[in-house]
Amino acid sequence: MNKKVFASCVSVFLGIALLCSGCSSEKSSSSSNENSSGLAKGSLTIINSKSEVSSQIDELASAYSKTSGVEIKVVNIASSSVDVQATIKGMYLSDNSPDIIVCETSSFESWDGLLVDMSDQEWVTRTEYAYKDSTYGVIGFPYATEAIGFAYNADILKKAGVDPLSLTSPDAYKSAFEKIDSQKESLGITAVVGYYAGVDTLGWSTGGHIFGNYLDAGLARDDTTYIDLFNDGIQFDEKRINDFVAFIDLIQKYSDKDKILTGTYEEQVQNFASGKYAFVTQGSWIGASMSGEYSSDYQAAGNFEVGMAPYAFQNGIDTILTSPPAWWSIMKEGNVDAAKDFLLWCSKDEGQQILVEKAGFTSPFSDSKYVASDPFSKTVSSYIAKSKTSNWHWMNMREGTGNKALAIAFDDFAAGKVDRQGFIDEMRKLAKEHYEK
Repeated sequence: MNKKVFASCVSVFLGIALLCSGCSSEKSSSSSNENSSGLAKGSLTIINSKSEVSSQIDELASAYSKTSGVEIKVVNIASSSVDVQATIKGMYLSDNSPDIIVCETSSFESWDGLLVDMSDQEWVTRTEYAYKDSTYGVIGFPYATEAIGFAYNADILKKAGVDPLSLTSPDAYKSAFEKIDSQKESLGITAVVGYYAGVDTLGWSTGGHIFGNYLDAGLARDDTTYIDLFNDGIQFDEKRINDFVAFIDLIQKYSDKDKILTGTYEEQVQNFASGKYAFVTQGSWIGASMSGEYSSDYQAAGNFEVGMAPYAFQNGIDTILTSPPAWWSIMKEGNVDAAKDFLLWCSKDEGQQILVEKAGFTSPFSDSKYVASDPFSKTVSSYIAKSKTSNWHWMNMREGTGNKALAIAFDDFAAGKVDRQGFIDEMRKLAKEHYEK
């Protein structure tokens, strides 16, 4: 696909993309100084959409620059506030294309024929998490494995007399929530659950990560039953979706009412790190912030042990969801050889040390000797070792379905604008409209 054809395909995004591209440049950082003529020959520009580890990715780039002499500019785009793909498209169409972009599962189709096949790269033999396309080969480099589960403060649960291993059914959760709620004052917590559902602040979380549990929780990694139904005309399994919605209703009942509609991601993580919630609806990635940006809050709260429980909205669900959150991909029009060298380096010792020990990622590479020191590494590794993980098929929904459609229904349900059936009906309606655009 040439640039002219690509431009016509994404013209609907152009106005937004160019605007976002200009905004994102303010969040860019470089591992070395730029001169008046721009970056030096042989340089690389890479996209990082995980704002919670922006300093660690900058460190990764700086370390590689010292090793290779190649200058690297990191463009940090906060995925919670900016349309990442629209920003990248804007950069591409304005002849300012990055060499390495970031793609989620649903994003790859936007770059049809424009990404480098990395099937011949040595690192492919050392991971099961490369993104493989049936037409174009290996077009995604996995830089992390993350987990989505019901994160909890193990110290609070212990003080309240709740065994996290018992949380394998809705009734068990209801009993645990009631028990903890009755002891809020003595436990010193604000709410049992830190669940934030504002469409403008946490829509990417509710419509993607949390809804992803409806699609996958309790299933084998290759089981696509519910995503297949969803993608085939937005069909729900009535028993499963009703049980899921009842569980969300239970979570809302015991959530922080002052923050459920207005709270930001930063507030959600900081409040959990400060010991204000027994549970929080976020994934393993918050460990980097607890050990980094909010380390003083976490230390003041006693550096409490954390864990993850399944979203057991039906009896017997015993898995958490794990996957690369996204992949790095090389643009064919970029500095391909230098980009391949950089990704190979990231898969090996020095790169892995930074990505795992500093950024707190669980490595997707079988030979990595590093274990993250962030609070969640132990529990995630335990689930993986026991083969108690399900996939992230929410990433196979049409791009934007979670944050632009489903998240609106989550917001309305949290606001009390719709009841349980209304929530289901609205999710179906909004998703269908999104798919028909």
